[in-house]
Amino acid sequence: MVEISIEGDKAVFEVQGWDQLWSLRSRLEIPLAHINGAHIDPEPAMGWFQGLKLSGTDLPNLFRAGTYYQDGGLVFWDVRHPENTIVVDLNHERFKKLIIEVEDPNAAVRLINKKALSKG
Repeated sequence: MVEISIEGDKAVFEVQGWDQLWSLRSRLEIPLAHINGAHIDPEPAMGWFQGLKLSGTDLPNLFRAGTYYQDGGLVFWDVRHPENTIVVDLNHERFKKLIIEVEDPNAAVRLINKKALSKG
């Protein structure tokens, strides 16, 4: 699971617990200006042939954490409970998007979209 906070002009994504080990990351800081928006996706593509794992852990259709090459770019994953998944679309970043599990998808999407889409 990932906790999200806003620190100044950045969104901070803190990977929680054992997921830090599985994803090989503990924290991502993304400038709000590089976030195109977020949406809920309770059925993320976590199957056998949906992305190439570059680093991290993957149990197809059960758990995915780490860096994957997918849809023409790098994607950061941390999902164990798909029903709590959000997708954060990025530009000018190493990752094309973040696909992450959060405690409250509605609140997380509202926070990100409110802060990121009002940046300009």
